[in-house]
Amino acid sequence: MKAVILAGGLGHRLKPFTDVIPKPLLPLGEKTVMELQISALRRCGVDKVYVATNYMSDLVEAYLGDGSRFGLHVRVSRETKPLGTCGPIGLLRTELTEPFLVINGDILTKLDFAALYRFAVAERASLTVGTKIVTTPFRFGNVVVNDTGTRILDVEEKPELRLEVVAGVYCLTPDAFQYIPEDEYFGMDSLIKILIQQRQPIARFLIEDYWLDIGQVEDYSKAREEVQQSFVNGS
Repeated sequence: MKAVILAGGLGHRLKPFTDVIPKPLLPLGEKTVMELQISALRRCGVDKVYVATNYMSDLVEAYLGDGSRFGLHVRVSRETKPLGTCGPIGLLRTELTEPFLVINGDILTKLDFAALYRFAVAERASLTVGTKIVTTPFRFGNVVVNDTGTRILDVEEKPELRLEVVAGVYCLTPDAFQYIPEDEYFGMDSLIKILIQQRQPIARFLIEDYWLDIGQVEDYSKAREEVQQSFVNGS
């Protein structure tokens, strides 16, 4: 099984940490974000990982080497220009000839990637999207009015918003490459929209396991706490 880790982002929202360290190499306890991801992929049967890089590629490549110390093979694929969240995958079209996993380089999760892969293969869709239900507190009170809009019936103080979001974890088949332009900036959201327009099926895999997008400083702090509590020794 093969997987692609998208690790080319600049990490603007994690400054000043990312001024000196690329986001995937930020430490979480004794390991980095990327090492935790690679270890999780290896445990689920992945034997080759492609790491798509741009920002501070030299540091990422020096850290990973050939992947032997992680127990699998790693190859770094460098962008010569920013290609978005889907464009970098297009650079690997000649090597990804079977269904493969894709994960954003800033995701911390306990997802069983093998279960996602099995589901995706059974669904036979060009794209399977991992999703996660998140609950976010709303800062304002929600006003409930009557049918005519002239009377206030209730005020819900700071209600919670429950949303299902794209989790940055995917499984693609080689068929998807026909929709990914070569050497152009192209996002995964664009691929999803094109597949919908073309009436191509997109499978949805709801992630029930722990999941966190380490996109901002407060998320990074939360991830460090979580790793100390439950990700000890990669468990």
